[in-house]
Amino acid sequence: MVLVPGRGEVFVREAPGRPGDPVILLLHGWTATADLNWFQVYERVAGLGHVVAVDHRSHGRSLFSEVPFQLEDAADDAAGVLDVLGLGPAVAVGYSMGGPIASLLAQRHPDKIEGLVLCATALEWHDKVSERAWWRAMRGLQILFRLGPPRHLVERYMRKAIEETPELAPVRGWLVGELRRGDAIGVHQAGLALGRYDARPWIGALGLPASVVLTTKDRLVPPAKQRALARAVSAHVVELKGDHDACVVKPGQFGEALTTAITSVLDRRAHTDRQAVEAV
Repeated sequence: MVLVPGRGEVFVREAPGRPGDPVILLLHGWTATADLNWFQVYERVAGLGHVVAVDHRSHGRSLFSEVPFQLEDAADDAAGVLDVLGLGPAVAVGYSMGGPIASLLAQRHPDKIEGLVLCATALEWHDKVSERAWWRAMRGLQILFRLGPPRHLVERYMRKAIEETPELAPVRGWLVGELRRGDAIGVHQAGLALGRYDARPWIGALGLPASVVLTTKDRLVPPAKQRALARAVSAHVVELKGDHDACVVKPGQFGEALTTAITSVLDRRAHTDRQAVEAV
């Protein structure tokens, strides 16, 4: 647990690298935890640098705030973690909801972020009438969220995941536990915050090297939205033939796509640094 002054305790996984290694900040998706989102690739990413992964507020083991969840607050929490650990600037790697948090972190704390890797995520989720209808309906689901994720849905997902990836069977109990962590009301508020998010007016001005890991079979974040994001940030695109849970059920392919995407950003960052030195 890392105590961030003025904010509270944030749960952090850290794999220190060698002196001078790049810092890689992992930001998980909605309803997940850092471990659930990244456990399949921690070791691979640690081979690229100094890795820090956080549980966002109301998710996992991190702080439960009486203030309604805002994506901006989650970004500021992550910036505070980097401050406390004395790290940065970092390459921010965001999956699903972690993409908006990474982007807001770069916007609000530009001195702390030197690149973006955005996975299975989008610029917005309310452009279509059907999407706006979904978020309106979700406002009325708070009572269900108070009860936590429905047991039958968790069981159905676990059966599907283990059928696709039998190697998950030994950690089934742990996976269910991670799915049930966090503050249900805060998670519900986080979903509503996603429904309001729209980076289209400002994200193109970030001017950072970026990569997008595009899940081509994604039923939650349509590939067309992911491509729109890639265009907006002039990103290098790495395609992954998988659904939104590819980070869990396709560990080999996801790990390869993710390390390729991170390496692309690190290479472009290094090239920019060399150009700056040569110019001086």
